[in-house]
Amino acid sequence: MENVGANGATRDSDLHDAETVLDVKDLVVHYVLEDETVEAVNGISFSLKKGQTLGLVGETGAGKTSTALAILNLVQMPPGVIKSGTINVCGAEVLKMTPKQLEKMRGKDVSMIFQDPMTALNPVMTVGEQIAESIKYHEGLSAKESMIKAEEMLELVGIPGIRSTEYPHQFSGGMKQRVVIAIALACNPQVLLADEPTSALDVTIQAQVLDMMRELKDKLGTALIMITHDLGVVAKVCDSVAVMYAGKIVEHGTLEDVFNTPMHPYTEGLFNSLPNIEDSAAELMPIPGLMPDPTKLPPGCAFEPRCRYAVEACKEPCEVRSISGTHKLLCTRYNEPEFRIDMERGEAQ
Repeated sequence: MENVGANGATRDSDLHDAETVLDVKDLVVHYVLEDETVEAVNGISFSLKKGQTLGLVGETGAGKTSTALAILNLVQMPPGVIKSGTINVCGAEVLKMTPKQLEKMRGKDVSMIFQDPMTALNPVMTVGEQIAESIKYHEGLSAKESMIKAEEMLELVGIPGIRSTEYPHQFSGGMKQRVVIAIALACNPQVLLADEPTSALDVTIQAQVLDMMRELKDKLGTALIMITHDLGVVAKVCDSVAVMYAGKIVEHGTLEDVFNTPMHPYTEGLFNSLPNIEDSAAELMPIPGLMPDPTKLPPGCAFEPRCRYAVEACKEPCEVRSISGTHKLLCTRYNEPEFRIDMERGEAQ
């Protein structure tokens, strides 16, 4: 039985779990150029419940930002094409929405914090006007009421409401990022996408912004996808982790699953690349080689050329394997019952 959601899109009330606010299945995103195709996202699936935080981790070019843009149906076409898959937000199918329904969904059901606060804000509008713009559109308030709520949002992110009449150039980088977060949270979205939200900030400000995001998430009950390459950020904010490589999720589990018992060779490589604060003399162990060309991905495991555990079978396609009820893995070697990676010794057993 179908009914109509708040944004005007139809939803299936029998199949939709009220706690699940985002469900992505078999998503494929390609960028089709004249003489080649960039295979950015290659069949990923994950879901997010209300109040849950997912860390989407991986190197530059892994497909993290393309995934976020697809959730908002903002993949630039051309050259971008969402080849297949489904994206369900609060029971409504995003890829079947009309342009009008998408406008109502963006900012209301799903909001995004972009990577660079310096370019995310309009330099000729006051910060109050930029926050109020979304409130006025989605909540139908008057200009005066929208501005009052905009000032309240500034207060919520630790900026005096009186500064709502100031322009972006009058704020520091950390303050600009707080304004961007205020805009994203202004209409109390169900899902918040944060694309490297602290990468342009210094370490001290990073910690303040992350603390604030965690507090606001807990206060408002918003589900959060934290897109990052920083495992420290994931440990601080997230309760589940999806590790991406060459457009695929190679390991997915709770924070405890992935941090305490990492099982994919790429995840092992990420942890081994981190400095050991307990042993200053310990050498870093960087992952050899580079990510494969996304226009020429191998038919089997994309990590195989860089993997020290690779065997001939790794050159063939592999299916996702469930290690437990929460821990999933994309690795051919784990089809061998005795295969395990010993993180302490840095070798396979």
